[in-house]
Formats: sequence, C-alpha cells, structure tokens
Amino acid sequence: QVQLVESGGGLVQPGGSLRLSCAASGSISSLLAVGWYRQAPGEQRELVAGSTETGSTNYADSAKGRFTISRDNDKNTVYLQMNSLKPEDTAVYYCNAGALVGLRVYHVWGQGTQVTVSS
Repeated sequence: QVQLVESGGGLVQPGGSLRLSCAASGSISSLLAVGWYRQAPGEQRELVAGSTETGSTNYADSAKGRFTISRDNDKNTVYLQMNSLKPEDTAVYYCNAGALVGLRVYHVWGQGTQVTVSS
C-alpha cells in the first residue's frame, strides 16, 4: 500500500557529490520520521541520517558535515545530499519511512540504490 523508491545512486570519484531521492507513493496522509541507511558488503546496515516529521535531523558521525537530509512533505519525498564522498561511503543506500495512511502507520523500506565511490 505504501512504497518507497530510491534513485540517484551511481559511480562517483572521491571528493564528488551525489543526491539521493526517496519518493513515497500510496494513499499517504503524511510521512513521519524518515531515515537514510546504508549497508556495505559484509557489514550491518547503519543509520546515516534521520529526520523527524518536524524536520529535526540527526547524523552518523561519519556523515556530519558532508551529508544533508532534507524532505519535501508536499511531494512525500526525502533527499540525501552527499558531498566530499569517500571510498568508505560505498554501500547500498536504503530509505526508511513511517507513513501515515488513514489512522495507520506503516514502516516501509525502499529497495536500495548503489553508491560506489572509486577512482
């Protein structure tokens, strides 16, 4: 009933930038807390950045000063601007969101988008 679709991943050189998007679809009244996670091969999935419904944000130490999470509540879309990318940022990036549908809250994951930082 609720789907998240990520886009914007790809191959970028160290020091480069990417902007990831996460678009929510379905009969959504509003997006609640949202987050960007990543998972590198052989590693656990980790939170990179999060945003509450009111726009408060938090970041992993590795992302502070380089990544920015933002949201467009009218479009039910969440973004992750990633600057000064490093090879260690290479991972599959996933969007997670709480979505209010009527009186129910759905917690949904996107399918992931690959980010590769390499020269």
